[in-house]
Amino acid sequence: MAITAQEQLSFPGRSRRVHKIIRDIKMNKGLYLMILPPLVYLFVFQYIPMYGVIMAFQDFSFRLGYFGSDWVGLKHFEWLLNNPAFMNAFFNTLKINFLRVVVGFPMPIILALMINEVRHRRYKRTVQTLSYLPYFISWVVLAGIFHNLLARDYGAVNGVLAGLGLSRIDFLQDPAVFPWTLVLTEIWRTVGWGSIIYLATIATISTTLYEAAEVDGASRFQQIRYITLPALRPTMIVILIINIGNVLRVGFDQVFNLYNPLVYETGDIIQTYIVRSFSVNPNFSRLTAAGFLQSLLGMLLLLGANELIKRIRDGEGLY
Repeated sequence: MAITAQEQLSFPGRSRRVHKIIRDIKMNKGLYLMILPPLVYLFVFQYIPMYGVIMAFQDFSFRLGYFGSDWVGLKHFEWLLNNPAFMNAFFNTLKINFLRVVVGFPMPIILALMINEVRHRRYKRTVQTLSYLPYFISWVVLAGIFHNLLARDYGAVNGVLAGLGLSRIDFLQDPAVFPWTLVLTEIWRTVGWGSIIYLATIATISTTLYEAAEVDGASRFQQIRYITLPALRPTMIVILIINIGNVLRVGFDQVFNLYNPLVYETGDIIQTYIVRSFSVNPNFSRLTAAGFLQSLLGMLLLLGANELIKRIRDGEGLY
């Protein structure tokens, strides 16, 4: 087949781009090898299973398989939206995780600023290490610790409250208190880990900016306000958008290990609803529809949060 003159002219440009990509891969092959395992993980465990989403639109049967099962369209989605238990879990998920975003988002920033102001190096490293450690403890272990600390009759926290003359609180049995228990315990576990990225960003700020501000008479609070926080703003925006996008997907391990039938009304979330429903009635199509609906709404929240921040911050978003 004949090649047009335009195509002939375009080949050198394409060839240069290909050679540039190959040269970049050769020069940074160590970095590309480092990102290869996460890419394989995402492909195998995130993208390949997406084929199973078609079960949400079928009355799926193992005997008939994907191609033999009857197609029912949006039947299972309609059932979920008309199911009070699912809708309760949906709104609980939104409420609990939005509380985590609103209350928990500033905490790593505040901790990073406080750690950065510590001048005693050994004390600073000790505080950093202690704040990171809870993140590496499984919620199975932490649930046992919190059950003992927060128990109404023999828990240490309620013992302190009683010693101060205050009323004991049912942290794990009171439906009104339980969401706040989830939020505060999650903040305690992740605040140190979340501060790492902010500390890394602070470390890239030129010290000459602080020296110039000090010469001009700026206090430490003014230096934080006019130098540190503006430098952290791009990182804060990215983390905030990601947190909003994950509003419907986080918290299963914590809730599953801490909740009980007394707090299903306010503590049941979509993931725990799916697990409990599967143990009672393993309807794969309905549960797949619930998971698909959760992912779809999470994507819409991510896109909406990014667009909103771009409008507020003059185009400064995640992408």
